[in-house]
Amino acid sequence: QVQLVESGGGLVQAGGSLRLSCAASGRTFSRYYVGWFRQAPGKQREFVAVTSWSSGGTNYADSVKGRFTISSDNAEKMVYLQMNNLKPEDTAVYYCAATLGAPMWMKGYNYWGQGTQVTVSS
Repeated sequence: QVQLVESGGGLVQAGGSLRLSCAASGRTFSRYYVGWFRQAPGKQREFVAVTSWSSGGTNYADSVKGRFTISSDNAEKMVYLQMNNLKPEDTAVYYCAATLGAPMWMKGYNYWGQGTQVTVSS
């Protein structure tokens, strides 16, 4: 079993920054991918970024490339999402999730956190 707990959300003005944290606990994570997803009101949940726990490789949605950075601290079992130059359209509930499967296939993620709200004001 894997438990994920997000933190770090909040209210920020456009152009500002936030860092989200995802604390992982449970079984070992060496083969997992950990991703960040978001869901805005009235919209479907969408992929934001993913990292491989073993290799550190990353991938990003086009909408956040150059603004968001995903990173991990394996020793502390933490995954971070540094969000810079935030825009009102980044407003959403952000979730971290883990999978042993294909990292870009959202339905394959079987461990999810409870989410943290990010609100960007214009």
